Amino acid sequence: MTKAFSYLLTGSAVTPLLLTCLPQIASAEGFIDDASITLGLRNLYFNRDFRQPGAAQSKQEEWAQGFLLQANSGYTAGPLGVGVDVLGQLGVKLDSSPARSGSGLLPRHDDGRAADEFSRVGLAPKLRFSKTELKVGELMPELPILLRNDGRLLPQTFQGGMLSSKEIAGLNLQAGQMRSLSQRNSTNHEDLSVDGRGGVFADRFNYVGGDYRFNAERTQVGVWQARLQDIYRQNYYSFSHKQPLGDWTLAANLGWFSTREEGSADLGNLDNRALTSFVSAKRGGHTLGAGYQRMYGDNGMVYIAGTSTPLVNDIQVRNFTTAGERSWQVRYDYDFVALGIPGLTFMTRYASGDHAQVAGGSDGQAWERDLDVTYVIQSGPLKNLGVRWRNAAVRSNHVADVDENRLILTYTLKLL
Repeated sequence: MTKAFSYLLTGSAVTPLLLTCLPQIASAEGFIDDASITLGLRNLYFNRDFRQPGAAQSKQEEWAQGFLLQANSGYTAGPLGVGVDVLGQLGVKLDSSPARSGSGLLPRHDDGRAADEFSRVGLAPKLRFSKTELKVGELMPELPILLRNDGRLLPQTFQGGMLSSKEIAGLNLQAGQMRSLSQRNSTNHEDLSVDGRGGVFADRFNYVGGDYRFNAERTQVGVWQARLQDIYRQNYYSFSHKQPLGDWTLAANLGWFSTREEGSADLGNLDNRALTSFVSAKRGGHTLGAGYQRMYGDNGMVYIAGTSTPLVNDIQVRNFTTAGERSWQVRYDYDFVALGIPGLTFMTRYASGDHAQVAGGSDGQAWERDLDVTYVIQSGPLKNLGVRWRNAAVRSNHVADVDENRLILTYTLKLL
């Protein structure tokens, strides 16, 4: 990326100008008319019981309330539209103790106590020309090579810039640069690092890529490249297809990651290739699927610390990404709308991995079983209130044995 674009991503070139012009912008047609403000509420109880003998901590158990305010303006009229998005987050402790903290819901002090509350506010000025959009500031990317994590109380966010273009029908092109991130239980901006390899940081994550949908949008192909400066370079290729067949809908997803060291190789030589695949068949309320995932090369999966991945076996507790690990999954979903109960869904899956390269051998084994029951109230004064129970069990000879439960209440207030 050019130096000019890198400077733009710091926000110093855009935000002061936007704030100076805000009174004039706010009166422009479209800026207010197309604006939206929502307040998302998430109440989360988290209980993880460590079952292996001699565990350093018997369990993690915390309860907290999260608030996510998203205020998104429309765009001013004219060929070049101007707008701004505001993201506000607040997490409040409801129950915790030093012996039970560390669940990832709340920041944790050096003495083991969880913070009573934490919050952060971010801006993202934005520009639009035709069907091309640039956002700079506080961002929540959902890209296959950079997938923000939203598995606890508040989502992980990034600071940088994202450029997207949909000028050609079916084609979605993306490019951008991230400079820092804020973890899901933190108020700090921190440099970027590789998950599981702390101590080596970078402040440039560049990416470019896109996907193309065709065949009445039943088929999609994607090509992406990412680079964490002086640490790694990664390519990702994907294919997905859905095929109606009578009362059935068949689906297949295939992805391939290839990762090597980059620049001065501050983490040394890196070598990982990752295969992810999933097929499913849906009929009525029933969906049955199976997946296979495999790690090739000398290293496990390489990705930004704290993020998620699109790998099929990146699930509730484990992601089965240790070097050499190969894993499979079977999954069953049921949507109770087929029985006249809209809003109620059920999911269960079982994943098993082996051949993980671990200290003292190369046959690390693990399995995970998940249950997920969700109900969203469809009418009345509590319409759209969601209740979700997530349960998991993990057993392994190289990672922690856990039994886990999460109870999540969600509700979104539309303020504008």
